[in-house]
Amino acid sequence: MREPPLVKFGENHLSYCTNIHPAETWVETFAVLSTHVLAVRELLRQSNTMRVDEAFAIGLRLSAIAASELLKNGNLEKFKNWLDETNTYVFTINGFPYGSFHGTRVKEQVFKPDWTEQARIEYTKDLFRILAGIARPNTGASVSTLPGSHKSFKADETVIRKNRVELANWLDNLAEETGHDFHLGLEPEPLGHFENTAETLSFFQRLHAEAEDSKIIQRRIGVNYDACHFALQYDEALTSLNALITANIRISKIHLSSAIALDPRDRSALVSLQAFNEPVYFHQVLLRAGLEITRFIDLPEFFAALACGALNPNNFDEMRVHFHIPLDAEPAAPLRSTRDETLSVLAWRKLHSLACQHYEIETYTWGVLPDDLQRPVEQQIAGEYGWVLANA
Repeated sequence: MREPPLVKFGENHLSYCTNIHPAETWVETFAVLSTHVLAVRELLRQSNTMRVDEAFAIGLRLSAIAASELLKNGNLEKFKNWLDETNTYVFTINGFPYGSFHGTRVKEQVFKPDWTEQARIEYTKDLFRILAGIARPNTGASVSTLPGSHKSFKADETVIRKNRVELANWLDNLAEETGHDFHLGLEPEPLGHFENTAETLSFFQRLHAEAEDSKIIQRRIGVNYDACHFALQYDEALTSLNALITANIRISKIHLSSAIALDPRDRSALVSLQAFNEPVYFHQVLLRAGLEITRFIDLPEFFAALACGALNPNNFDEMRVHFHIPLDAEPAAPLRSTRDETLSVLAWRKLHSLACQHYEIETYTWGVLPDDLQRPVEQQIAGEYGWVLANA
């Protein structure tokens, strides 16, 4: 019988992604789990959000180094014992960032190695090997990953598709051996190999055509639907999610997340946005004029175009920026967020509770948020749980 992590989230599994905490080795990762993660659980217990006897789900992030270390020296069995002792469990792993994810320039490096490289394949297999050793029966076991590459890399899609098909077959065999429902979620992202609903549908059509058995692809390769990313594309959540299901694309996991939104014609909003212009992560910018979307690879490029007069913000009626904002904390006016699209995702869930079992809160930008949005990280995460459950 499935054990939901939180009573109010029904039969689905809800976690927060531990990529919010800096950790690159297994020792560092385990320190995060045994301190921050358990502290978040304690806050949820204190607020009566969850019972003391409930199992608490962990959305694990492992770097390639940490994954390799976890598979050695009996560490996996020790970790499984710790999960049992603490009544915690892992149903999903974020396998998008391969290497360092905090405190240094990440930006396009988060797409390396991409899905044309063997290192990405082996890393992803390691993550599923870990899930095979620790996942509870009947929870399913997912890994999220990049959509393939970054558009600027001009990667060969035929290699990406070939590697995905081979991974799907390997994963199907592993599922047969272990009894786990394994699935890989490809995460569309602005300027990724595919980034919006239309491009996602088109890619999966080609991927299904590539496979000898498209049913294996349908079982093992799906979409990691990030609410922030699709909102950035001005793709309405209900329409996008229903389109994916209609196309027989599995919704592997849903990231509950929110982006910055503003009116670019408001000069004070552009001034306020400067506080979010930081050097670690990509903050892609998408401006809309009617049905047309203008894209900038990052905030510095946007501000440079603005400064030299190459861009007239008065020509646009909406602007969205890839900067994850805590779900329970709107940025100060005149900025706002795309949180309404996250509410639409939760509304969709009520109508399609069996269409996706895995949900994850992901606001990894805590360390670079402006001061007015800063608070102790455990309080931020507990606050986001509260918001999600209040609107679920």
